[in-house]
Amino acid sequence: MMVQGRKDPELAIKRLSVYLRVLDSLIEKGIELVNSESLSKETGFTAELIRKDLSHFGAFGTRGRGYYTDSLRQCILKVSGLNNLTTVIVVGAGHLGTALTRYTVTKNPYVKVVAVFDVDPAIIGQHITAVEIMHISKMEEIVAKHKVDVAILTVPSGQAQSAFDSIVQSGVKIISNFVPVKLTVPEGVYVHNTDLSVDLQSLKYHALKYIDMHR
Repeated sequence: MMVQGRKDPELAIKRLSVYLRVLDSLIEKGIELVNSESLSKETGFTAELIRKDLSHFGAFGTRGRGYYTDSLRQCILKVSGLNNLTTVIVVGAGHLGTALTRYTVTKNPYVKVVAVFDVDPAIIGQHITAVEIMHISKMEEIVAKHKVDVAILTVPSGQAQSAFDSIVQSGVKIISNFVPVKLTVPEGVYVHNTDLSVDLQSLKYHALKYIDMHR
């Protein structure tokens, strides 16, 4: 259960996915208990930070024993909204859209990609793993049929706003945008922007700062 009256820290939310991945591995190995020191070795985060993150969401563990892996996993699933399978569409079947689809299908058991959309007639009807590439005109039908939760936008910059408008019109309210453009977003729609070029450009700064601190 989430602790009431506290604002969920964004960085802690992001770290939950790392904890979840480690817990999945531990449970698969039959490990029933884990402490913050062991989680620290597996994640690279400090034990103090892990305890702080988990206590924020109400996962306090058992003093002297640690956390029951299955109970902690269920807590994280509930907090992150992954206790129910998330249905996703990918809009844009270029290199990035294809890579994200393939990775999500093969590596993320909590997400189901139900369709990929594009406008290129040369690739309509093809498949990425087992996911069919469909024309964008079918989006509204597929969203309604599968009750899609999230759309991933990976089209070329010049097509971003029109593709985004089609997503919103189809009824999807949560969009992960990988296109480095500013979108006009209507009220009631949540957009998470990820600019890979900016992330890569800032990587060197953070890496050099880290190296200087450890010299």
